[in-house]
Amino acid sequence: MEGLIALVGGDEFRRYCVEMDREILAAAGKEQARVVVLPTAAVNGPVKAAHDGVTHFTGLGGNGQPLMILEREQADDPGMVERLSGADVIYFTGGNPNHLLETLQDSLLLATILDATESGAILAGSSAGAMVMGSVMRRPRADEWVDGLGIADGICVLPHHERSNPDQVAEQVQERLSDSLTILGIDAQTACLGSGGEWRVTGHGKVTVYRSEGWQQFEAGETFETG
Repeated sequence: MEGLIALVGGDEFRRYCVEMDREILAAAGKEQARVVVLPTAAVNGPVKAAHDGVTHFTGLGGNGQPLMILEREQADDPGMVERLSGADVIYFTGGNPNHLLETLQDSLLLATILDATESGAILAGSSAGAMVMGSVMRRPRADEWVDGLGIADGICVLPHHERSNPDQVAEQVQERLSDSLTILGIDAQTACLGSGGEWRVTGHGKVTVYRSEGWQQFEAGETFETG
């Protein structure tokens, strides 16, 4: 996929997200970008998650709208999925990555999102929303690695990485790293914005890039390549 992607490390819609989210809106290239917020992963509070996202992006000058697709049946409902039409930014909140992945895989919703990105829409995901986009997803509690959606090809996202020691993480993931897989540890309220393997860091924290030859950290404004 060559469309623009924003991989956010978590704690979306908060004060230190303002700069990076303004950048996402600017990248949409519209005077008032239509931002569709999907709280699919937020199984314990989807209404609040959607409201927070809509309020946040509307306050930044966008046109925030919720899309309450919460279960697989809804993700295959043409009437609900059609509401994505005309979206400039499609934003998945954080929450439960397993539920999000199972809801999206092979769904009409996913196919529609991919079509939208090919037409110029930006796809953003925070925490769980970013995790599922990779080729591989790590389920941390079970230390299990599963196939992701492959939207961010050759990527695995570790969110909330400000809590982690890079040396320890490097040891834990070393066996998974290869020329075809790069692991991105993304701090909360921080994003990688890019496409086609070219990324730029924006937001409050850092991004730690794990490759087979070692790890590097990048701050806001810095760029790196994967793949």
